[in-house]
Amino acid sequence: MRLGHWEGVYGSKDESELSWHQDDPLLSNKLITACSPPAGSLVDVGGGSSLLGGQLAQQGYEVTVVDISVSAIERAKARTGAAGATVNWLVGDILQQPDLGLCDVWHDRAVFHFLTHEDDRHAYLACLHKTVRPGGHVVLGAFAVDGPMQCSGLPVERYDASSVQLVLGDAWSLVSTEQELHTTPWGKNQLFFWAVARLRG
Repeated sequence: MRLGHWEGVYGSKDESELSWHQDDPLLSNKLITACSPPAGSLVDVGGGSSLLGGQLAQQGYEVTVVDISVSAIERAKARTGAAGATVNWLVGDILQQPDLGLCDVWHDRAVFHFLTHEDDRHAYLACLHKTVRPGGHVVLGAFAVDGPMQCSGLPVERYDASSVQLVLGDAWSLVSTEQELHTTPWGKNQLFFWAVARLRG
């Protein structure tokens, strides 16, 4: 079901029709660089057709972009062009816990809030734990408690600092939080909550 939904979205809509689209992911860049210098390694989960992977690779990061949709990955490659030449582009379902190696930073903008079932969250967190090095960070962006209740026709979970810490568990230490007012391509405001947490170790 997940694969069919997202393949349908990226196979039929352009960037101007995607509510989560950003021309320049400034906040993601800021939070990632605050966690790790450009020589670090990063996994961008659910990267979609974003330019972020190519931007980070140009800064010197070792980047893996993973998305469930083949169409999303192909579009991201085309959009980033030469900037994405060193990016490891991977088609895969994060809930199937693919082998992503080890990374210093795990970045997720708007995947985690789609995981409305506890089993799915557990599968996601298991992959997160095995991928981030001890002392590494997760940069997590999801709808805030005052944000939308649905996205792309699907229900979502909404988060704040206490609920993110509760879901992540004691292995993670919350470093910082931030809110972002995102404006969709058609001018609608959506409130995002961002959390940066460090894996103890």
